[in-house]
Amino acid sequence: MLFRNEAITDRQIDELIGIIKGVLADGMVSQGELEFLISWMESNRRAANLWPAKVLYPRLLAVMADGKLDLQEESEILELLTKTVGGNTTPQYGNSSGSTRLPFTEPARPIQFADQVFCFTGAFNSGKRTWCEQQVTERGGVTSGSITKKLNYLVIGDIGNENCVHSTHGRKIEKAIEYNAAGGRIVIVGEEHWYSHL
Repeated sequence: MLFRNEAITDRQIDELIGIIKGVLADGMVSQGELEFLISWMESNRRAANLWPAKVLYPRLLAVMADGKLDLQEESEILELLTKTVGGNTTPQYGNSSGSTRLPFTEPARPIQFADQVFCFTGAFNSGKRTWCEQQVTERGGVTSGSITKKLNYLVIGDIGNENCVHSTHGRKIEKAIEYNAAGGRIVIVGEEHWYSHL
């Protein structure tokens, strides 16, 4: 029975990702599409409590709280949905995400916040970087804008860009790997794992 429930949930998440890709196909997000996404998540509660619906749902509700989608909100939601499915997916944007497997610490470890130093890189589905940093400081942690030997956690958001190694967040990942190769103990985690500990 548990296996069957997991299979259903996996299928729902796959369906949600497919719906999002369909919404992004024309490079725009309409109010009707946004309302449909919200309605789908409300009808599929099991999937709505999992990543990525878990962070999408409250953000979509907040945007639609006033009952209309303005141009600024459309732009923000378009960017959020694009990140959710791993990068650019529409023909006018060029190739789809060129992300490769990221060097996460394995096995994934529980995250401690008190007296720990965190650095964030990439773009985050759960909120802007300032929001992510606030979650750390509220739990007794400290944030850093760069990789140092005192760093405890590097949290990686979306880096769905084929040139990421030449960008700021690509360099942060490289530096963390270098420190760890030299005996450092920086724990490298993805946004989903970090978010699950909030």
